[in-house]
Amino acid sequence: MKKMILMALISVLLFSCSSKDDVSDAYGNFESDEIIVSSEAMGVVSEINLEEGKSVKQNELIAIIDTVQLSLKREQLLASMNAINSKVQKISPQLDVLEKRKANLIREKNRFEKLLKENAATQKQVDDISGEMDVVEKQIEATLSSMTTQNSGLLSEREPLKIQIQQIEDQIKKCSIKSPINGIILSKFVNKGEFAVVGKPITKIADLNNMTLRVYISGSQLANVKIGQKVKVLFDKNEKENQNIEGEISWISEKAEFTPKIIQTKEERVNLVYAVKVSVKNDGRIKIGMPGEITF
Repeated sequence: MKKMILMALISVLLFSCSSKDDVSDAYGNFESDEIIVSSEAMGVVSEINLEEGKSVKQNELIAIIDTVQLSLKREQLLASMNAINSKVQKISPQLDVLEKRKANLIREKNRFEKLLKENAATQKQVDDISGEMDVVEKQIEATLSSMTTQNSGLLSEREPLKIQIQQIEDQIKKCSIKSPINGIILSKFVNKGEFAVVGKPITKIADLNNMTLRVYISGSQLANVKIGQKVKVLFDKNEKENQNIEGEISWISEKAEFTPKIIQTKEERVNLVYAVKVSVKNDGRIKIGMPGEITF
């Protein structure tokens, strides 16, 4: 009997020693930045490419909101634009006629001036041609001014339509919902045929390649940690064994959590804990919520 008790005590002692060697410096759980993708458009979900647990790449199309009404509105605005464009008068053809008449009058004037020097024409003939030239020049100025004013009015009507078309095209673009990151679909909130409104969540995505282990350390341990420090991260392999991976401290809280009352005894100060984030490159073994430990 004494021998059995002695063996039990030795076993407890050995277990205590091995446990002491395996004690980690801090404990916590793994987490990941989760992004909720919401709809930026309103309408029926016409296509959806979401499956929980499926990997998606950045800018991959994951859902489409029906764009029929928006497309029809754009066609209507484009038709209005074309109607205005057809009313815009082209200045060149009308001015060409007047410019040719002016050129003919200049030739005639030059010819009569030569004849006048040879006493084969009269001054009145030269003056008449000069008068016709003045009339043509005024017609050119009037035509140019009238058509410019008219076209300016039409073009001013066209500008608001251009802006409306740009707005419609932006809304159509927002009907194609894409993944903002490379990640895994965690949750799916809508199905094909359901009605989406602006701000309604479509899916939740997380980047599981880069995980964070949030642990808590006591005030006495703060001196042992710093940003950028490499640490050993442990997580369960089975009930008795751990597996490990390298991590890096990326953030340390500047204030304590679970702070006790203002008047603290020396024993109570140990209750002050500080949150620490450890960045870990996930090789597929780590899951969200899984417990983890670190050693400095």
